[in-house]
Amino acid sequence: MTTTTDTQTVRQAGARPAPPTPPKRRGGLSVVGRAPQDTPAGVWTYVLLSLTFLIAIYPIYWMFVIATSTDAALAEIPPKFLPGAEFSRNLREVFSMQDVYFAESLVNSFIVSTVVTLSVLFFCSVAGFAFAKLRFKGSNALMVMVILTLTVPNQLGVVALYILMGYMPGEGGWNGTLLAVIVPGLVSAFGVFYMRQFILGAVPDELIESGRVDGATTMRIYWSIVLPAIRPALAVLGLLTFVGTWNDFQWPLITLGGTDFPTSMVALFDLASGNYVLYRRVLAGAFVATVPLIVLLFVGGRQIVRGIMEGAVKS
Repeated sequence: MTTTTDTQTVRQAGARPAPPTPPKRRGGLSVVGRAPQDTPAGVWTYVLLSLTFLIAIYPIYWMFVIATSTDAALAEIPPKFLPGAEFSRNLREVFSMQDVYFAESLVNSFIVSTVVTLSVLFFCSVAGFAFAKLRFKGSNALMVMVILTLTVPNQLGVVALYILMGYMPGEGGWNGTLLAVIVPGLVSAFGVFYMRQFILGAVPDELIESGRVDGATTMRIYWSIVLPAIRPALAVLGLLTFVGTWNDFQWPLITLGGTDFPTSMVALFDLASGNYVLYRRVLAGAFVATVPLIVLLFVGGRQIVRGIMEGAVKS
């Protein structure tokens, strides 16, 4: 009613009403109104991305070319660029070689990588939640100790770890079994630190307090509130852990070398051992061992990138 009266008064006085204030603009985009559109990528962006992709994919492609060729392909100048027709023959030789156990090594690597990844995701997310949102005595000191373990090279603990595995229950301990590879990797110091930092920014304290007001236990809060919020971080940590465990070479070679239970990297080392190495076999085995990682990247890569971007734009 007051607005109508004021407008009539302005009209009677012969004055024009003031125009509406335009919305503020930031960086050339309106703050209110239509949502800003993404800036289209330029030609040079696509050129740079294409070059980066070609440089990254060329070693894998060249590995496939040699895996499908004969031994003479390695000595060709200029290097051979097109695949050959010997891939099936090279694979048969790889899987039929004695004392290599290549097929078993792929299964062992899948078991070890899957178990370690699932364990790291669970224990590191729980520990990260505890360090980020729970208050207990010595939390800061314990977190400092976790970070300090990242500064110690893994090579310094190999001898002590081998001796420790020898004292484990069982005949001769756990050395020479998959337990010696799985158990030391069940928790990752990097994973604990990474999850703590992500939970600090992704999970507000108000959500935790509201869960406690509703009578939820600590594990219920973790399962219903924290876990859905940290899925992007879990995806990234899971991918890094699986790839790192699959490609691990030093410790599996020490504890599983010379046994009937090698991992894929140890089997590739056995393929490359000897006085005369057939590199077409080695690269054929390396290509087969790389395929699971490529499949994992294509299956989960888009989801991982989408999750990272969603977590990055949250306010």
